[in-house]
Amino acid sequence: MDLIFFDLDGTLLNKSSQISNFTRETLGLLSQRGIAYTVATGRTMHSAQHVIQDTPFILPHIYNNGVAIWDPTGNALTLENLLASNEVNTILACAKDNGITPFINTVDLTSANHDHVIYHSAPMHRVERDLIDKYFSRTKAVLKPAEHIPSHAHITNISMIGDAKVIYAMYQELNANDSLIAYSGPAIEGDEYRWMDVHHKLANKGSAVELLKSQLGASNIICFGDSDNDISMFELADEAYAPDNAKPMIKDASTSIIGHHDDDGIAHFLRERFSL
Repeated sequence: MDLIFFDLDGTLLNKSSQISNFTRETLGLLSQRGIAYTVATGRTMHSAQHVIQDTPFILPHIYNNGVAIWDPTGNALTLENLLASNEVNTILACAKDNGITPFINTVDLTSANHDHVIYHSAPMHRVERDLIDKYFSRTKAVLKPAEHIPSHAHITNISMIGDAKVIYAMYQELNANDSLIAYSGPAIEGDEYRWMDVHHKLANKGSAVELLKSQLGASNIICFGDSDNDISMFELADEAYAPDNAKPMIKDASTSIIGHHDDDGIAHFLRERFSL
């Protein structure tokens, strides 16, 4: 049984953060052939569902770089490798020292829809305010003041955006911590900015992929991804493909390099690979 895992941003999605009509039709052809596929993304559940809601992904989804696995069949959500309080304190201290506003991502397991609640202090930079006004406002995320975060909060990750040099220095500092892993890349807001997500060290797409492989009885794992948070699933995949826009380290770890994400590279490859 083939089981395909798609990263979203920079991979299955185009530069407008959308699934093109051609790619959507290609996924429909996979379904008709009985070829199993799902998503493995760094996005939160609600953020990802905002962009894939018109495309049927019936198998369990991997969110938050492997922290969350959601089964749409029974609306069951599993959380693993959440951030501990001491790890949260380390991240928040780093953010404070560098004048960056941390966005603390949590999941409310008491709500029927597993609400995504983001706790944050007052933004200190325009790019942070824009993130709230132009991005979070379009999602179903609930925003609350940082001082209201409950002691029992399920913290999946902490996100930040800011000056590229500052964020990169923080990225290096936090990755030097034995219990943390940080992912970072250029922000769509401009080359002068970078984004960063910080997780517990054991949180990664690879462990979640391995779990679903076992649960679903798959024999051949095929992964598509473009960034450093995809390395863990590339390492265990039987086939791993990087779009032409992928980072060099991902290209080096791939089985093959395929077309650019904004040219429906994944869809064109799938049509040829499976004779769709």
